[in-house]
Amino acid sequence: MVSVDRLFADSSVSSLRLLVRCSLLHNTRHGAEAEVLLLNALALREQVLGPAHLDTLISLNAVALLYREEGKYEQAEALLQRALPICEQIQGATHPDTASTANNLALLYQAQGKYQPAESLFQLALSIREQVLGETHFDTAQSLSNLAGLYDAQGNYEQAELLHQRALAMYEQAEHPRVIHCLNNFAASLSYQGKYEQAEPLLQRALGMSEQMLGPTHPTVATNVNNLGMLYRKQMKLEQAEPLLRRALEIREEVLGPMHADTASNLNNVALLLYHQKNYGQAELLLQRALEINMDALDPLHPSIAANLNNLAKLCQTQEKYNEAESLYERAFAIRELQLGLLHPDTLATLESYTQLLRTIGQEEKAIQLAERLARASQES
Repeated sequence: MVSVDRLFADSSVSSLRLLVRCSLLHNTRHGAEAEVLLLNALALREQVLGPAHLDTLISLNAVALLYREEGKYEQAEALLQRALPICEQIQGATHPDTASTANNLALLYQAQGKYQPAESLFQLALSIREQVLGETHFDTAQSLSNLAGLYDAQGNYEQAELLHQRALAMYEQAEHPRVIHCLNNFAASLSYQGKYEQAEPLLQRALGMSEQMLGPTHPTVATNVNNLGMLYRKQMKLEQAEPLLRRALEIREEVLGPMHADTASNLNNVALLLYHQKNYGQAELLLQRALEINMDALDPLHPSIAANLNNLAKLCQTQEKYNEAESLYERAFAIRELQLGLLHPDTLATLESYTQLLRTIGQEEKAIQLAERLARASQES
């Protein structure tokens, strides 16, 4: 884990996301230790330096970003909402650190499905970076890419595609390593639209670049291998998908360990492949293992755990294990409603499957009650 001294030696707020992510993701089990250290540093700095000091601001961002990684969205939001006006006060409304803080809060809003405030903050960060850093700076490209990702989440693919293209061109011109990340984002956008033939060469290029730059067993290579495998799975090219998804899992297990949250993500993806191959027994074993890893590594209300539960429920429903499926859907729905809100796309997807199951097993009244709750929430939004 990155030491506290090293973490706070750098006064750039924009560097904190990478540093905190490293402290968590190299060994997720150190998350609790990181939280204690960062909270102690925040309390000390508020007491000694005051709330409107740059070092206090850095601590606010660090704790907030750690909370976001852990899926503690409510706590993260409160801290970032405090951090943004403080940053504007001490650094100025058009400082790059203000753009970074706005960007971090926007990413948190997006994760919760709060798309309108997310868009406003992404636009603010982009405007500051274009004005202060220039239209071709790689931080400006990052803002374009983030805004494109938001448009993808909203289904506004035409605007998203234009921004992905601009960001990619800027990264390529600067020969910046984030071009790999940008290629993956652009490919994902095309995949959402069913443009698989256009997405495939982007993912193949990203994989080739990452292998050349980082070696065959780097975690970033695993991500690129996984993404290409998932693209083939979406097209039901299962024979092409399987060796890629299994290779990504092997890299993650070897480099990050068998109990890492990213390893759990790859287990989930291999399980989905097995599900499509109708190998339900093996799929269930992998999904159970992924759930156990995440329950050990993450906060019990983390959205990744809800995703595990939802996938297990779908598998049980397919096998007509209705009692198990009902319990799993109920748990997944509760987490997603609490963390993301009732109208978030992921919550709605779970709700749809859950109500369908309830009707299948004759619990029509409960299904109607859930539908009425959804209607009231839609009217109030």
